[in-house]
Parts: sequence; structure tokens; C-alpha cells
Amino acid sequence: MMGELGNVFQWEYLEQGPEWWKVKLTKNTPGHNEETIGQLAAKDLRKVEIFKKYGLDFCCGGNKTVRQACADQGLDATRIEQELLHADKLAGGQALPYNEWDLDFLADFIVNTHHKYVQKSIPEIRAYAMKVAEVHGANHPELIPVHELVEEMHTELMSHMHKEENILFPYIKELIAKKGSKIALQNGTIKNPISTMIAEHESVGDVLAEIRTLTSDYTLPQDACATYSILFRMLDEFESDLHMHIHLETIFFFLKPKISKKN
Repeated sequence: MMGELGNVFQWEYLEQGPEWWKVKLTKNTPGHNEETIGQLAAKDLRKVEIFKKYGLDFCCGGNKTVRQACADQGLDATRIEQELLHADKLAGGQALPYNEWDLDFLADFIVNTHHKYVQKSIPEIRAYAMKVAEVHGANHPELIPVHELVEEMHTELMSHMHKEENILFPYIKELIAKKGSKIALQNGTIKNPISTMIAEHESVGDVLAEIRTLTSDYTLPQDACATYSILFRMLDEFESDLHMHIHLETIFFFLKPKISKKN
């Protein structure tokens, strides 16, 4: 029934055998008890691939339900819900339980995995974007704003990561060490810096979306050289990593992972 109709009802066992099996079916009202795209992605990374396949934003726009997001884009919600139900059969291994990690461990993971990736990749992307714009910009004028957007993204990300590594993350770790994670999350002094980080996430997400639009989803023209191809491939990979980077920080700030309180 779920496969044919989608996530439109609740299934509750009233009696589970061995002689009688009774099930209560309750029709969902729109949005009732439905998890958002961001919450679904937080629980299982394999669902992220499905969201990416259909262009559903699980980062900054991840506060919508699947049906709401599909309605906005004219997509078949039932079909996508069926694929999500079978996401556990997709390749890629078991999802990391990052929503169960301690906040300080998650912060270190973000820095050591995603911040390092950005610091390693962004210099090459900037160099390639400038070179391709200089060589091919006359025939493909969209490359000029792409180069400008890459520079804008670099500036924002460097500032963003510096503040996280040197101010926000150390301060949260200090609060956790002294008072425990729950108190740290509720501490009013970190509300404004967290809001600033989220605003920066959305800004970088907008930049990436604009680059993808300008490049027609990173489609190479016939006269593309090797550098042109490398730039688009790196931008595509960078976007995927940055989406996960942003997504992990959204979990960090809003989904409040389950954490063992420190003494």
C-alpha cells in the first residue's frame, strides 16, 4: 500500500498474532507528522542521493516535507517516496550515525573532513575559473560571472570557517566541558553567532545554485578544453561536498544530536 499510494497514511498494529492481526490505518492530513527533507537526510545519507537526483534541496531548503517540495517543483511525490522507502537497498554502505555523535566530536569531524577539503580544493578551483574565463569568456560570457561567483564563495567560506574553527566551535566545546551539552545548546550567548553561521550557509548555497544555473548543470560546450572540463568536474564535486558540510552543521545547530552529558 505504501508503495502504491506513498506516505499518505499511518500504520499502527493493534494486535500482532499469532491468531489475529489487527491494523489501524489513519489518513494523514497534509504535513501531519511528516519528517522534513532535512530530517530524512540526517537519518540516512543514502536518501541524499535521491534528493540530489531530483534536485530537491536537503540543505538550506530542507525544512519542507517531500510532498511540499515535490509540489513546488511539479514532481511525482509518490514515485519519489517509493524510492526513499527502498533507499536502504542502494549502494554506499551504512549511513554514519552522526546524529548520535557528541557535539565536540561532530565539530572536529566537520573541520577535519569538510574544512580540509575546502582548503585543499578552493585554490585550484579559483585558478581554473580565472583561466577558463580568460580563454573562453568571449565565446561563453557566462564564465565571467562564474569566476566572480567562485571568488565570492571563496571569500565567504574562508571567513565562515575561520570563525567556526577559532571562535564558535571552541566556545561550544568549552560550554560542553563545563556544563554539559544540553546546557550548551540552550545557552543564549551562542544564539546570535549560530544565526550568523546559518545565514552564511544560505548565502553560499545561493552562490552555488547560481553557478549551476549559469553552467546549465555543468554542461560542457563542444569547444571545451581539458581545463574547462576539470573546472566543471571540480565544481560539481565541490558542490556535493559543501552541501554535506552545510547539512552537517545544520544538524549540529538545529537537530540537536543525542549527546552524552559530560560531568
